[in-house]
Amino acid sequence: MIDLYTWTTPNGRKASIMLEEVGLPYRVHPVDIGKNEQFDPNFLAISPNNKIPAIVDHDAPGGPQAVFESGAILVYLAEKTGKLLASEGPERWAALEWTFWQVGGLGPMAGQYGYFALRAEQKVPAAIDRFGEEVARLLGVLDRRLNDHPWIAGEHYSIADIASYSWTKVILGALAKAEPDRDPGVPAVENWLMAMEARLAVQRGMAVPKV
Repeated sequence: MIDLYTWTTPNGRKASIMLEEVGLPYRVHPVDIGKNEQFDPNFLAISPNNKIPAIVDHDAPGGPQAVFESGAILVYLAEKTGKLLASEGPERWAALEWTFWQVGGLGPMAGQYGYFALRAEQKVPAAIDRFGEEVARLLGVLDRRLNDHPWIAGEHYSIADIASYSWTKVILGALAKAEPDRDPGVPAVENWLMAMEARLAVQRGMAVPKV
């Protein structure tokens, strides 16, 4: 059994979608970041960076294994089950490259854009422009990739798709709300989003946690 500590954020949804895709049994422990529950000492023992998601695998060799950071969780669950990450070859490295691309680029830039463009009480045009331009660039990178491949890593669905899905949905929504006149111009990304949304495991994972 796996314990999943999560909340209703793009990073949190990565872990629940992955668990649904690989079919492992898991228990959900909501961590309400709006109430600062991520700073609870019991949670910090699992996730020392006080961020969700985190998991504890009670069936790991040698005893319970805690894993924090959404990208690490995706790789851990893929390696545990032998699913959604090729064991070798170009698609394995492509999946890892694009997963880390999301973790190091798309997610952080989208988060900063969402904050400055939508949530910040004081609007800072320079910050909105800076992060907006970078988000648009990253979406263009993803669109070019998906224009040549059905899935991000190549011919097969993988952890790279799960990593980017929820953040891509969030940032397209933020762009539409903050800059309704801006056309992101990413048709391949939009087609890929529809393919993702048609997957039942993605639908189930996006509904976790139920709050």
